[in-house]
Amino acid sequence: MPLKLEDLFEDLGIPGIAAGVGAIVLAPVLIPAVAKASKPVAKALIKGGIIAYEKSRSAIIETGEVLEDLVAEVKAEMAEEELQQSFESVEPDFEDS
Repeated sequence: MPLKLEDLFEDLGIPGIAAGVGAIVLAPVLIPAVAKASKPVAKALIKGGIIAYEKSRSAIIETGEVLEDLVAEVKAEMAEEELQQSFESVEPDFEDS
């Protein structure tokens, strides 16, 4: 069933046709205005994204450094405990018999 122009106009009605004509007439005026207005908004969004990225990046780096320090402390404590246990196993028992 081919699409007929009359069917399209009947389905849209007068308000649909008026809106279409209005859009065609206003498009050359609205598109540049919207483009001009959206450029500062786009720049602000990009700037905010860059700032958020930089802050989160430095926070992640700091968190990594803190974790590295904690791992080093735990390893040192574990080595100290092993050393302490090895001394305890080597110490002779001096009991008065």
